[in-house]
Amino acid sequence: MSTTFSWNLARDLALIWQYAFERHAFEAGTVIAIVAGVIGYFVVLRQSSFAAHALSHIGFAGAAGAVLMGLQPLWGLLAFTSGGGVAMAALGRRAAGRDVQIGTVLAFMLGLGALFMSLYKGYATEAYSILFGQIVGISQQAVLVTVAAGLALLAAVAVMYRPLLLSSLDEDVAEARGLPTFGLGAAFMLLIAIAVSIAVQIVGVLLIFALMVTPAAAAHRMARRPARGILISVVIALLATWSGIFISFFLPVNASFFIVTITFAVYSAVRTWQWVRK
Repeated sequence: MSTTFSWNLARDLALIWQYAFERHAFEAGTVIAIVAGVIGYFVVLRQSSFAAHALSHIGFAGAAGAVLMGLQPLWGLLAFTSGGGVAMAALGRRAAGRDVQIGTVLAFMLGLGALFMSLYKGYATEAYSILFGQIVGISQQAVLVTVAAGLALLAAVAVMYRPLLLSSLDEDVAEARGLPTFGLGAAFMLLIAIAVSIAVQIVGVLLIFALMVTPAAAAHRMARRPARGILISVVIALLATWSGIFISFFLPVNASFFIVTITFAVYSAVRTWQWVRK
């Protein structure tokens, strides 16, 4: 059967859904986009974009270490991002102004990653695929793990929503009201670590900004109310992910490229529209 784009979306979608690996990609991509949209909004609100970016690179060191030990790269990714997130929170008590502490942890972890890769003598294709993502190659088991992790993350955000929102908007006021700002910060860094670990399956560690930060940054400029901003962030992430997977089926290019391009285009359009209005 031809895999040429026909401009008949119903026909094209029916063609794509005939393949199990494409269905898995859409299933996992949907969960990851929702999680990235929700977590990403708080990342932008707390000025922790550099932390999310750093955790993705720290995760690569963990993936390389797992490959060296003969384990699945995802488990090393999760272990290192979780440890790195807690370390960043412990070194810098404030959500903003942690650049030095984050840079210190990042430099050490990247050094470990280089060491692990130099010690490994085989073909580390699984670790390298984490750099740029490979959503089309995700298995049914990985989809189930992604769904379980995504539901756990969303449940945690729902429980923490009000105190996390207050501490994100104004940490001084949150402290004055007796909220455990350090504990909230550490818990949120752990949530970022887990979200990054599952999101790299789509865009990879080098392009994590595309899904974790860019939709939320655009949404933050489009809506003043947090609930509406989170909704817009999720919608942008979903549309970019679905479109990226859809287009990559017909063109021999990694889906992460299209996801990055779409999110960047949306953010640029929002900034341009605001500039024109002014």
